[in-house]
Amino acid sequence: MKVAVLSGKGGAGKTMVAVNLAVTAGNAVYIDCDVEEPNGRLFLKPEHVTETPVCTRLPKFDGDRCSGCRACVDFCRFHALVYIKGVPKLFADVCHSCGGCMLVCPEQAISEMDSPVGHIEQGHHGPLQVITGVLNTGEASGVPVIHSALKAGFAAAQTATLSAEGSAVDDVTSSAEGSATDGFPLTIIDCPPGSACSVMESIADADCCLLVAEPTAFGFHNFRMVWELATLLGKPCGVIINKMDAPFEPLESFCREQKLPVLMRISFSQKLARLAAEGGIPVESDPEFAADFAELLEKIGGVIQ
Repeated sequence: MKVAVLSGKGGAGKTMVAVNLAVTAGNAVYIDCDVEEPNGRLFLKPEHVTETPVCTRLPKFDGDRCSGCRACVDFCRFHALVYIKGVPKLFADVCHSCGGCMLVCPEQAISEMDSPVGHIEQGHHGPLQVITGVLNTGEASGVPVIHSALKAGFAAAQTATLSAEGSAVDDVTSSAEGSATDGFPLTIIDCPPGSACSVMESIADADCCLLVAEPTAFGFHNFRMVWELATLLGKPCGVIINKMDAPFEPLESFCREQKLPVLMRISFSQKLARLAAEGGIPVESDPEFAADFAELLEKIGGVIQ
């Protein structure tokens, strides 16, 4: 099962929920798709980390062959190409690496070259597999790195599933009937904040979404935006309300009206804030919090549908 964890804004607690849920699951895969600010690794501190570069393909022009026909410029719907003083020019930041310009060039004057945009880190936190996408500073779009992170994470989950076939059923992460870990392993996707294209790409293959919300007017406004995106993509959703001192009625009423199950309410806690500031993982040091996340893990498979 693939569970995407989203929030309408930064700082709502999305990574905290994703990391603690993944650690609770144990033999699972955690994929950090917040490639501009991948914070999950700061808490999980994965070991035996390997890095794989992520590159996009950009057009490369042969000036000796180019006849100046402008076929490539006219073809590009993203306006990534212009023709200036007899030479094609590329705006790499808006190129979508579709390869169309190379296909339409009658002189075969265009080839492709690799352009590094980031890298993927793969490591382990105990039995948990940790996949982190990291975007290079200054890059305009994190989507290629997100695609690579998801591909690596899904491949790791598939490999783990194949290796687990025929294993004993008393594994602690798959013992609860109807839990999200039936069909081992659970894959947790830690999405970018907000509701932009990078979020849409992150949840495209998810089976369900956990929406982390703050009980404030601003948090509620952004929560509705990300809920609309998940609903548009046909993803079943559950809600986690974080940093809650008292019920925020507009949010609670909205969840009731939309039949959105509130799976967990996390009280505002200085202890949790202190743990986060120190890079700690609450489920590993707080028995009460560990029990809450174990209950959440069981709810996911049976409530979100």
